[in-house]
Amino acid sequence: MPATAADRFAGLLVDGLATYRLVKLVRHDRITAPMREAVEESQGPPERSNITYLLDCPWCLSFYFGTALTLGRLRWPRATEAFARAFALSALTGIVSQWLD
Repeated sequence: MPATAADRFAGLLVDGLATYRLVKLVRHDRITAPMREAVEESQGPPERSNITYLLDCPWCLSFYFGTALTLGRLRWPRATEAFARAFALSALTGIVSQWLD
């Protein structure tokens, strides 16, 4: 059965929220701090290293995560849906908790 406009919009919203959460995970979360620090130590600061810049640039990261989710939906739709939904729910929880605090 073909996807309706509402289904396509819901998928776009889920992927958008998942992309947002993945960017926050890489750029800000404490769990990825050792990776960020190791990259900066070996490659230099973002001003001198494209790799370090990539890890610090939300526009860059969102493009690559969005592309990965889009390709994942084409190749592994069920697994990608589960992955994206988990990250989208995490994003919504973070947004709501900041709003309520």
